[in-house]
Amino acid sequence: MTDVPSMRGAEVGRRIGVGLMYGLWKPRVLGSWRVPASGPVILAVNHSHNIDGPMVMGVAPRPTHFLIKKEAFVGPLDPFLTGIGQVKVDRHSTDRTAIARALGVLEQGGVLGIFPEGTRGEGDFASIRAGLAYFAVRSGAPIVPVAVLGSSGRPGRLIKALPPLRSRVDVVFGDPFDAGDGSGRRTRKALDEATARIQKQLTAHLENARRLTGR
Repeated sequence: MTDVPSMRGAEVGRRIGVGLMYGLWKPRVLGSWRVPASGPVILAVNHSHNIDGPMVMGVAPRPTHFLIKKEAFVGPLDPFLTGIGQVKVDRHSTDRTAIARALGVLEQGGVLGIFPEGTRGEGDFASIRAGLAYFAVRSGAPIVPVAVLGSSGRPGRLIKALPPLRSRVDVVFGDPFDAGDGSGRRTRKALDEATARIQKQLTAHLENARRLTGR
């Protein structure tokens, strides 16, 4: 039996995120009411900076379990990230343990956070991996697109790897949508179609978020 990440741990992580993100930067959060108040949800987040995950954890209305590359689980960060309910994933293989844990989060009615681009990049949803479609179609959970804007604009003066302290970071939540076609099929063709549907929705959300925020 695979351990399901701790919901209580994710709530602790959310509180730490609130303190850090609002203490160090000035998040402007739009549309958080669109996240369903209960039941399984997948947050699909664009990824252009290291703080995108912690930022969403801190501003999302519900505790979030992110799929995080195993390379981040080093030294003391390993027990810490595991303790706050985050899911370690090997991006270079079919990580059955991570898949089972992620599905476990959704089966328990939790919130799973995914960077659908698979790795940090332009943060424009231009390349989407099939994993997001698999979790959405398999669990039936709605996807809420999330755009983080302003985290990668310019480096901070004190710490180059972080955005300037007290700078504004916009986090825009979109309308939830279903990735599948309603048939519940999990064939390669069905997942490819779901991935195309997801990419279209996420790209449209990002364009709308940029218009809303002027980014």
